[in-house]
Amino acid sequence: MISIAGMSSTVALQLINATEDKDQELIRKEPQHAREIAYFLDNIGDVENVEDLTGDYRLYSFVMKAYDLEDQIFGKAMMEKVLKSDLTDRSALVNRLTDSRFKEIHKAMGFGPEGQGNLNTIDASWKAAVVDKYVDTQYVNGKDDENGAIGTVLEFRRKAGGIKSAYDILRNSDLSEFFRTAFGLPEALAGIDIDRQAAIINDRIDLETLSDPEVVDDLVRRYVAISDATSGTATSSNAAVTLLSGALSAASGSYIPATIDITAIQGFGGYKTR
Repeated sequence: MISIAGMSSTVALQLINATEDKDQELIRKEPQHAREIAYFLDNIGDVENVEDLTGDYRLYSFVMKAYDLEDQIFGKAMMEKVLKSDLTDRSALVNRLTDSRFKEIHKAMGFGPEGQGNLNTIDASWKAAVVDKYVDTQYVNGKDDENGAIGTVLEFRRKAGGIKSAYDILRNSDLSEFFRTAFGLPEALAGIDIDRQAAIINDRIDLETLSDPEVVDDLVRRYVAISDATSGTATSSNAAVTLLSGALSAASGSYIPATIDITAIQGFGGYKTR
């Protein structure tokens, strides 16, 4: 895999668009990840309750990493309470935490009342989906480490279709930063009343349009252009950058060069959000 560190976000975006599938396949085959994937698939079927999961550190860590909660692995007692929470109870811990990752993992794991019972863990399609999530999270976080703007773009792409309200954006720091940048809103906006922030976002865009891939692509191009411009790394509109792609040619197994024609950062499609 080629690193996108040091590239303008405009160049990096075109590179990841061309190589994402191959890069994710390479992650699956890396010995460290391949071992953990195999362990998960071989052992998750034995998990019938929350304690079964948290009692096996490798399984627990794998699932936490899949749902981008690696930074919370140490909080096993709290995670047990989260996974045992009743989503219908507004006072339950999972509903009191503002970080959307906790509700996501709760819904995905699907434990029964008080964390007892789980039919997902013996479902082959569910297990495959968790593995896909694990690989995708490793990919996104790796790109984020190399280029923060691209990491934010990848986060937005994955969550755009699920955004139902401005509060879904405001609960996620990456999405909040994405929308502030894309619409030229000051960083100080994050410090004002949350209802006022939500009103400003709703005034800028009809969130229902985020189901339209063209709207998502336009927002991404706008965000990347502004990010490059403000960081001083904007790419010339007529530049052609030749890169050695790290992707293996499916036909020959050799490394092949990819020439990317970089379009003008001013050229992202305009659209009316309302």
